[in-house]
Amino acid sequence: MRQDVKKICNLLKQYAKLKRDLTTFNQVSSPSFDGVSSHSSRNGTESRLINHVDLSYQLKEVEDALNAIDDPQHQFILHDYIIEKRFSRCEVCEKLSVSVSKFNYLKNQALGEFAWKYKLV
Repeated sequence: MRQDVKKICNLLKQYAKLKRDLTTFNQVSSPSFDGVSSHSSRNGTESRLINHVDLSYQLKEVEDALNAIDDPQHQFILHDYIIEKRFSRCEVCEKLSVSVSKFNYLKNQALGEFAWKYKLV
């Protein structure tokens, strides 16, 4: 597998984990700033808030790139096969009525399109 394709696959596989992480941050109660200075130069609340904003931004970038893809076959491959892992390769080939080699071609096209849209976001 080409290095760039592998990198894109790994990014998409981390997408679900990123959503879970963001949900975890959202479940943490809202920080309160009471004006009392800390003796430490590190602020845990501030760090958590920055992490939350960073995760939200990363998630939005991936979602925007995924939503910008018009081809339903590419969307299906990216979402149901790579991100959600709902189907095996054979099942996807069956659902799309394509051979394994045609599926690999479509998958590489979908990954390439995602990469192009993701860099523009």
